[in-house]
Amino acid sequence: MLWRDKFALAATIFLLVVISCAVFGPMLMGDAALSQNLRGRNAPPFSIANGWFYVLGSDSLGRPLLPRVVVAAQNTMLIAAGAVLCSSIIGALLGLVAGYASSRVGNVILRLADVIMSFPSLLLAVVVLYILAPSVGNLVIVLAITRIPVYLRTTRAEVMEIRQRMFVEAAEVMGASPVRIVFRHILPMVIPTLVTIATLDFAFVMLAESSLSFLGIGIQPPQITWGLMVSQGRQYLATAWWLAFWPGLAIILTTMSLNLLSNWMRIALDPAQRWRLEIGGKANG
Repeated sequence: MLWRDKFALAATIFLLVVISCAVFGPMLMGDAALSQNLRGRNAPPFSIANGWFYVLGSDSLGRPLLPRVVVAAQNTMLIAAGAVLCSSIIGALLGLVAGYASSRVGNVILRLADVIMSFPSLLLAVVVLYILAPSVGNLVIVLAITRIPVYLRTTRAEVMEIRQRMFVEAAEVMGASPVRIVFRHILPMVIPTLVTIATLDFAFVMLAESSLSFLGIGIQPPQITWGLMVSQGRQYLATAWWLAFWPGLAIILTTMSLNLLSNWMRIALDPAQRWRLEIGGKANG
């Protein structure tokens, strides 16, 4: 089905390239991303007079942009993946408890989610990171906390609907423990929805991290992210537009690819809608 959907296939290939850059980029291009060449400061793109590393141009210190964009993918992906993983696990566990336990316990957990949602996520991140030292770990923690309510409320709504189905009632009649019912029978039904939301939320978290780095309270030099590169290049927009263009393009393409893949996964993982992809593939064949 993925092969038949060309947009989703292209998005998947691009995301695999980004992940490969995040995993292997620092090992292959780490030294080149930090090497300075003051004679080649703000070199324009598509010029390989100083080597093919300079195909995207160089920054104000003569550092080639291609290795820097590749290396910056690691911190950007690491922060987004860590925040999404932590928030999805914690939010899903709290949602399972809130949806299957008594109404009193569920209401207490929902009030916790309301407290978190009462603060704008970006503002909360700005305040916390202003107090704490900006680092990868602090960014992951702050962004994860702000996204917990999304998974909590979604999981709770799914659990409250699934627990009314006959196979859950049959498991209860047969004497299955609540823990077994939740993790063996209910959770597998909720996972496809959580995976779809996590794919879409990955793009949101990545944009949030880029915004914080752009404001100067995210990752600090010498570490780099795409958002920090855009922030460093904004003062050269009139004279060296490529400093902010290439990392900004990486953010846009990655976010768009995640949205396309999330839309495909939402249909592919839903048995009630999967027929659209199957019929479309037969029609194309």
